[in-house]
Amino acid sequence: MKWDTPFRDRAEAGQALAATLREFREQADVLVLALPRGGVPVAYEVANTLALRLDLILVRKLGTPGHKEVAMGAIACGGVQVFNDDAIRDLHISPTAIETAIHEETLELLRRGKVYRGKRPAPTMLGQRVILVDDGIATGATMRAAIVAVRQQAPARIAVAVPVAPVETLAMLRPLVDQLICQLTPKPFHSVGQYYRNFAQTTDEEVKTLLRLAWRRKTRQTGAPSLNGR
Repeated sequence: MKWDTPFRDRAEAGQALAATLREFREQADVLVLALPRGGVPVAYEVANTLALRLDLILVRKLGTPGHKEVAMGAIACGGVQVFNDDAIRDLHISPTAIETAIHEETLELLRRGKVYRGKRPAPTMLGQRVILVDDGIATGATMRAAIVAVRQQAPARIAVAVPVAPVETLAMLRPLVDQLICQLTPKPFHSVGQYYRNFAQTTDEEVKTLLRLAWRRKTRQTGAPSLNGR
């Protein structure tokens, strides 16, 4: 157990993040979009605390061959593809390897859409203020793909809100959005999980449970249960 870290778990991080987003409380045109899976418990607490709508933006990291944790890019719903050209060049990643990764992750993207959303339609983003939420940002590849995917839907504004991220990645993302909220910008930065005592992988079942709770709640109604029972 890691006791010297800022957040007990994703739920606590979400509650802390919500405290920095009070300006959005009960705003009918604000939509919180979680990046699954790890972003869902964080976004659930934000949406529940602030009485906002919650939904998903489906994205997948493209891991480099042999080092899946290292992003060479990311894909998102709507056919969005973004790439880390420096990583692809420096690691000599072939076009075939890139296409293989895109194919595999597209299948997973489709699977998650069916499992999480079922027949529920994707949310309308036209003219909405969208807040993209994840449990943290490392390279920024998946968040960049999410921003591109949302931008295609012509929202009024896009904000990114995360508990932790490196300064360099935030600097890369800042020109792409209207507002950027990040609680911790540690130096040196090694990984998102370093700043959580419990960073166990979020499961499909947890995602589905939280979405059911959020979708049952009326847009302006508070009182859905917190993950920590608060």
